[in-house]
Amino acid sequence: MAPRATGDTTVVWTDRLMDYKWTPWHPMQPARLRYTMALAGSLGVLEGIETLDPDPAGVPELLRIHTPAYVEAVRAAVPAPPDADLPVSAPYGLGTEDNPVFPHMHEASSAIVGSTLAAARAIATGRTRRAVAIAGGLHHAMPASASGFCVYNDVAVAISWLLDNGFDRIAYLDVDVHHGDGVQHAFYGDPRVLTVSIHQHPSTLWPNTGWAAEIGSGAGEGTSINLGVLPGTRDPLWQRGFHAVVPGAVAAFRPQIVVSQCGVDTHREDPLAELALSVDGQRAAFAAMRELADTYAEGRWLAVGGGGYGLIRVVPRAWTHLLALALDRDIDPATPVPAQWQELVRAAAPRVTPPTHMGDGADISFDRWDGPGGAPDTGDAHADRSRHALDSAVLATRRATYPLLGLDPEDPRD
Repeated sequence: MAPRATGDTTVVWTDRLMDYKWTPWHPMQPARLRYTMALAGSLGVLEGIETLDPDPAGVPELLRIHTPAYVEAVRAAVPAPPDADLPVSAPYGLGTEDNPVFPHMHEASSAIVGSTLAAARAIATGRTRRAVAIAGGLHHAMPASASGFCVYNDVAVAISWLLDNGFDRIAYLDVDVHHGDGVQHAFYGDPRVLTVSIHQHPSTLWPNTGWAAEIGSGAGEGTSINLGVLPGTRDPLWQRGFHAVVPGAVAAFRPQIVVSQCGVDTHREDPLAELALSVDGQRAAFAAMRELADTYAEGRWLAVGGGGYGLIRVVPRAWTHLLALALDRDIDPATPVPAQWQELVRAAAPRVTPPTHMGDGADISFDRWDGPGGAPDTGDAHADRSRHALDSAVLATRRATYPLLGLDPEDPRD
């Protein structure tokens, strides 16, 4: 049995985590981390909190997931000249348009892994009940290749470490707009790890995986769960899907710890995807995962960041809510954004209008999934079609995995 925690929440942070910096024109920029920590600080979320300064992951820790040849390739990679045309594909996925080589890439990537490992260790040793590492969440990296802006898979490394240090039932919940393919791949046949990913439908978005039929293999059958939702999905339907699939699976699995990948590229303003969530809805998803950890894992919750390319208007607000929720310092979405933070981002990006409140004023209320057939149509043709599409996806996911967890896929009470 995993140890009980003696503290409350650990926030893992060092400015060195902002060294994970691609080219100046790359959509993933460390400014999103700097603005998040600044916003959390200006709102008092971090008042009295001593952040944990992590050590970089060593090579033995990276080899939990990655091959020796790949780690060596990362260490030896050399940036291309500034004016070079980058290929779409390359050996080990390094030096491409998505994953251009940058100076000290191995060291910066190892620091990210170290931050998530530090969070895992803080929980495993009983130092804390919850831990947040917003720089983590690089869920696409594969054993022998970089993928989707991810060099090393910090989440998979941390889960592997937890499996060797007192945990044998780990629930990984991924709400990034892109399928959590790298973490699923790492534990596809391992019954000790439940991977659940809710993402934009794989027929419409890279990496084009995460179909309902991807359920795990061998002893791990039933422990990979995927729900793909259509472009344009808004908060109420996204929440309906989440609550129709995730709580039942987590309850049946009975994890000792919940690991959450909290990508916020599901937002309606994100430039790389097509869902239509609000910061209010993203906050509700984080709160739901906190509740699942409290209910089924004695409060043990490891939360990491992930995708999110609305560098000023979206990511800082969403991840400030994540930090606040982990610290039990919940922020009302109607709270005004502090003027000093708005001035900070105006000075850095004068063409971007900073947000004025901590939410988007969205209605996130939803009707719970009520089984096959569901509620009668409302007469709003578009809304009814969207609900039918979501409910069909929910039913496909539940039918693929719920029986393997001992649940009735057609009973909304499960």
